[in-house]
This record gives sequence, C-alpha cells and structure tokens, in this order.
Amino acid sequence: MFRVGFGFDSHSFEEGKPLVLGGVLVDFPKGLRGHSDGDVVLHALTDALLSAVGEEDIGQLFPDKDPRWKSVQSSLFLKSALEKISNKGYMIINVDCTLLADEPKIAPIKNKIIQNLSLLLGIEPERISIKGKTREGFCKEEGIACFCIVLLQEKKA
Repeated sequence: MFRVGFGFDSHSFEEGKPLVLGGVLVDFPKGLRGHSDGDVVLHALTDALLSAVGEEDIGQLFPDKDPRWKSVQSSLFLKSALEKISNKGYMIINVDCTLLADEPKIAPIKNKIIQNLSLLLGIEPERISIKGKTREGFCKEEGIACFCIVLLQEKKA
C-alpha cells in the first residue's frame, strides 16, 4: 500500500536571524521569521509526512504558542514525524520539494540540502528532489515558501 502526503510552509524574512533551509545554514544576510528556526523545508516536509499517515499537522503537534518550541531546530519536528510514519508501518519512497524564493538562489545550495535531508531521512540522495522557483512578481512580501510531496510505502512484513 502507498500513501501520498503534501506539505506547505512559508515565512517572511527577518533581519538578524540565521537562514536555515533543509537543516543547512545558508550564507545570507536574513533569516526566516518563525517561532522555531523557521526552516520552511523541514516544516513543509514534516507536514507532508504527517499528512501521509493521517496525523495532526506540525502546528497542532508543536504550537507556536508553546514556549518549549521557541528557537528549536526543526529537525526535532521531522524526527517526530519519522517516528510516527515508522510506527504506522511506512517507509519513505521519495521526497519532492519546491522552494519559492527570489533570493537566495536555490541551485547553488540544493545539493547540500539534498545531502542533509538524505542523512535526516535515512534515504539515498537520488530519492530526494529540491527545486527553486522565483516569485516573478507573484506576491509582495519577501520571504520563502516551500511545497513538499512525499510517497510512502507500507513496510514489508
């Protein structure tokens, strides 16, 4: 049996904060506003994994009103989602994420993000896709959005 999950996240830029995408520290003068580290890739990916197995979303499990999650690394949220999919008997087949950002350019950093996601997810880099697209005037607020889709398969007994 297969399951598909979709996740989305977006944050506007904030001065004086580090930029983290897919768990990778990016050399950029602004970070992303958020209660945690603001990592839109890991947030969208976490939501995609959770939705694939019918779990509550990241905002319900880790509410931004709860001080425990203030400034934490988003890999903590991802680890929780990975435990949930494993406990329900599923494994990741592939991950596809698209970042919507005018800056920074995603192409120069995508391989670092893929390598880090490979380590975090425990799957081969070839099963992970990261793409960057520009807004082309779509919205006024500057920041980054991420769309992720995942395919899960039931583990063989």
